[in-house]
Amino acid sequence: MTVTFSTRIGPGYVTTPTFRAHTFWAGEQHIEVINDNDGKGSLTEMARIDGADGNDLISLAMWADAAHQRNARTILVMPYLPGARQDHADALPFGAKVYADLINSMTLDQVICLDPHSPVMPSLIDNISVLTSEHIVRKNIVGRADSDTAAQRYQGIIAPDKGAVARATAVANACHIPVYLAEKHRDPVTRQLSGFSCEPLPETGRFLVVDDICDGGGTFMGLASATGLPAERLGLYVSHGVYTDRAAELVNYFGEIWTTNSYAADPRPTGMADDDTRAAAFRTIDVDAYLTRAIAAPEPHLAEA
Repeated sequence: MTVTFSTRIGPGYVTTPTFRAHTFWAGEQHIEVINDNDGKGSLTEMARIDGADGNDLISLAMWADAAHQRNARTILVMPYLPGARQDHADALPFGAKVYADLINSMTLDQVICLDPHSPVMPSLIDNISVLTSEHIVRKNIVGRADSDTAAQRYQGIIAPDKGAVARATAVANACHIPVYLAEKHRDPVTRQLSGFSCEPLPETGRFLVVDDICDGGGTFMGLASATGLPAERLGLYVSHGVYTDRAAELVNYFGEIWTTNSYAADPRPTGMADDDTRAAAFRTIDVDAYLTRAIAAPEPHLAEA
């Protein structure tokens, strides 16, 4: 996980960052003022967090306190919400709420995230703006149905399980192509995964599996096997590529694997070297411009202050 800081003046002029993170020898997180931007106008202090390292949340809290003391507006860009998969209120612990409470304690003016796992954690965070994936996928992967310059690269979207249906349907609707439903099956006693199934697919065409997060990739490999399709007819898009454990093996099931730079600047499977021939199948979409456009304009009284 990394945390970086930037500073804006007025409605959006970027100036030299006010703050820099620092760690004391004993391990405590701290914030240093490296550029005193007082007197330049109304300031918006921004932080960007990638990954899920709890130390950076402490650094973020220090930044928020320092920014508030200097009467600055505060915006957190956190594309990947840590704890978003821990979203069951009856779980022990209720992880999504624990993380949300930490973020809310900083009293930020805006929090921007990308394609959260479910509506639960965003509903717990104050002043949150949610960026979804459908237009990102259409522009960067599938293409436009009404384009005269190039045919669409995929002819259907696959939702890998019930939890992904809304997300996959939104992408399919944006791309004007059909959505197909797959399902995980669990042993009713042990609740362990026992297999996968997918509704019948057309005999021709390519299909893109759409979901929010990929860790080890086992679910996607099982689904790909259930479709009976070769890798060249399947693609995978996940908003957040964590890529742990066996994720490199996804290339045996999907012709291309897409993610964004939400979790890491250069997401790649654990242990994959730069010269690994499988690396070409893993592709990253830079969503920084999308995240920037989600920044809310300052309130008029703040801009005029």
